[in-house]
Amino acid sequence: MKIAITGGAGFIGTELMSMLIEQGHECLWVDIQRSDTYPKEGIVCDITDKNALTEALKGVEAVYHLAAEHRDDVTPVKKYYDVNATGTDNLIAAAKINGIKTIIFTSTVAVYGLDAGESKEDSPPEPFNDYGRSKLEAEKILEDWCEQASDRRLVTIRLVATFGPGNRGNIFTLMDQIARKRFFMIGNGDNRKSVAYVGNVAAFLTGCLNEGNGATLYNYADKPDLSMREMVAEIRAGMGFPGLGPKLPYVAGVAGGAAFDVLAKITGRKFPISLIRVKKFCASTVVNAERVNRSGFKRPFTLQQGLQEMIASDFAERLNLPPSPQDGKRGPNRHQDAGSSRKVA
Repeated sequence: MKIAITGGAGFIGTELMSMLIEQGHECLWVDIQRSDTYPKEGIVCDITDKNALTEALKGVEAVYHLAAEHRDDVTPVKKYYDVNATGTDNLIAAAKINGIKTIIFTSTVAVYGLDAGESKEDSPPEPFNDYGRSKLEAEKILEDWCEQASDRRLVTIRLVATFGPGNRGNIFTLMDQIARKRFFMIGNGDNRKSVAYVGNVAAFLTGCLNEGNGATLYNYADKPDLSMREMVAEIRAGMGFPGLGPKLPYVAGVAGGAAFDVLAKITGRKFPISLIRVKKFCASTVVNAERVNRSGFKRPFTLQQGLQEMIASDFAERLNLPPSPQDGKRGPNRHQDAGSSRKVA
């Protein structure tokens, strides 16, 4: 099967492409920048360009739609909708012209909002930011496309924060701050986070090709969920640091995040700390992933294995850590491609 991956030069896309190639599929990435890992196996293309996207998808039988504008600090906010919603509209137009019947879409649990409890697939969406709202719009666009013909197949995966070697998302930022000894535990750390390791996510995505026609929706998270105290302790232990490190009351953390927002507006710079990031860090973001479990999928790696593999890959040299026991093996994700800014998170 010939498969295209929008955002395929990015973090998840690179791991997914490797797995699909290993399974014998012909794959190409479609991204705004060239893949470091597969420089010749794709097309540089912006999904906001409908004509270019239509041309790029000629001869394709299935599309993994990973491309997205996702950072917390994108300006202007119109970019979220241009890429995530209008870009998906363009994908639908290209799919119709090229006769593509299968689309697998990585959405986000941001459609549920902050502190929404243990969200299930049928929980009412209440996105708290423009990223979540624009991805929810994309979901609806794809659902409309799928309903228009009985031979179409849509699998939507609402992903939690996904991490692994080479990623530069929120969990890398957390690790980086801990490694630099700049991290403060804000609040008591009892809030729990549903997160996912890239090796597990890519393995689940490859299996989605076996879904039947019609629309299918999954929440994806690796279980059991870790509290922030547990996650920070796991990361610090992997870096050779004792305990949880310095702490900061929640009120002080919020005030600090707001101060960095003001500083960002004055200087035009982007900082790793912001009010929304403090709130997200301190919020419980837990999703129910029982539908994935009932599908029969077996996760290849534990969260602890994923965290330690990322530390060994991305921080061992900086911190003079001993070699990873997985060095020399394939192990979980070995791709160091940080990838495009237009990728899922």
